[in-house]
Amino acid sequence: MNRSFHKSQTLRFYDCSAVEVKSKFGAEFRRFSLDRQKPGKFEDFYKLVLHTHHIANTEVTIGYADVHGDLLPINNDDNFCKAVSSANPLLRVFIQKRG
Repeated sequence: MNRSFHKSQTLRFYDCSAVEVKSKFGAEFRRFSLDRQKPGKFEDFYKLVLHTHHIANTEVTIGYADVHGDLLPINNDDNFCKAVSSANPLLRVFIQKRG
């Protein structure tokens, strides 16, 4: 079977500095990637997650599954960088409404 790939899909396999993110909000999953070397700030990541899931006016908490399967929070620059640096090969992100 011959599969055709878009350029962006093939680059993901060869770009070691990219971290694939799989985020879950309710029953919906979204995928996007971040630069492992320059992930940015937590606030930008928070806005990206809200935009990706189309929940711009919703307050949420964000967590991730570490290598041991424990759910840890992402709520500041330090633990955001820890989450990105520990992702191997995928960063699993879980989003929940606050309250």
